[in-house]
Amino acid sequence: MKITSVETFLVPPRWLFCRVATDEGIVGWGEPVVEGRAETVRAAVDELADLLVGKDPLRVEDLWQLMTKAAFYRGGPVLSSAVAGLDQALWDILGKTLGVPVHQLLGGAVRDEVRVYGWIGGDEPSAVAEAAAEQAESGLTAVKMNASGRVSRMPGRSEVDGVIARLAAVREVLGDSRDVAVDFHGRFGVAAARRVIPELAPLHPLFVEEPVLPEYTHRLGDIVAASTVPLACGERLYSRTDFLPALQAGIAVAQPDLSHAGGISEVRRIASLAETFDALLAPHCPLGPIALAASLQVAFATPNFLIQEQSIGIHYNTEAELLDYVLDRAPFGFPNGAIRRWEAPGLGVDIDEDAVRAADARGHRWRPPVWRHDDGSFAEW
Repeated sequence: MKITSVETFLVPPRWLFCRVATDEGIVGWGEPVVEGRAETVRAAVDELADLLVGKDPLRVEDLWQLMTKAAFYRGGPVLSSAVAGLDQALWDILGKTLGVPVHQLLGGAVRDEVRVYGWIGGDEPSAVAEAAAEQAESGLTAVKMNASGRVSRMPGRSEVDGVIARLAAVREVLGDSRDVAVDFHGRFGVAAARRVIPELAPLHPLFVEEPVLPEYTHRLGDIVAASTVPLACGERLYSRTDFLPALQAGIAVAQPDLSHAGGISEVRRIASLAETFDALLAPHCPLGPIALAASLQVAFATPNFLIQEQSIGIHYNTEAELLDYVLDRAPFGFPNGAIRRWEAPGLGVDIDEDAVRAADARGHRWRPPVWRHDDGSFAEW
């Protein structure tokens, strides 16, 4: 079997899909994208395709090594995301060729279902209690919310009170039987995170995500020491070597993104590394159906898995929804807050190719918001 072509599709709301075809008619799908930089990643996929066309797609690890080590300059979000989507597609082909789901190729399932959570509120959260109630009614047993919108690097009392009040409102709606995670998005400084997170502890968040920017990973240990609230991070870390200092600092939850951190191949290794630090895996996934399918395949086979993010109803999905490009939506259902294990071969997601090609004809130019404080200074988002 040989790879004959690699195609990319720019699909709303802000995603990029790739299609890897073979001379035996077996096709693999992946989702390589950096949100807001989809065209840039598309160019990177096109460059990597030169390495893949004509090669045996079943040599997944060899091709991963080729894509990541065949050039002098390596790593970073763009290249790692391009590799990630192509890696997903190669695993999809391997599973389809052998007639088994990817989780079987990763050593077999260790669970029958994967607990999932959904987002409430937007980048500047307000009516989070109502949104939490809606998610609970949909069947979810866990949600995630932003701690704040625009916030000072050293927030004052009123800003801190706002964070606590929003979490308290959600906790009141969810009760003690459901969970809520809080995403800081790196918007707080180290000192502010050390001050705010302990005040959230009585409300028992499942975890606090990305308490500071990834540039300050070396300070995570100081934040871990300041509170009993479990800390999570990893959506902006792209390799095992990126995760090592965060794990050494004591994070409780590793959150690699299957569309950013080198795909199934590297995330599987990150999960194993996390296990040696008694840390759990909760893959980041605010993206589309292929990224979610790849994440679930890893989750089905990973002993130290915690919970899976999914983007149905997320505030970014304004032009299309998670399942708009999927022919069979039934496997993505979560009636009791969990997705049942799939046994379909490959990634197990049935992509509507006609819908994808039509969407690519429209394309998108999604860009992240540019935020400034009232004084005109730049704000992290």
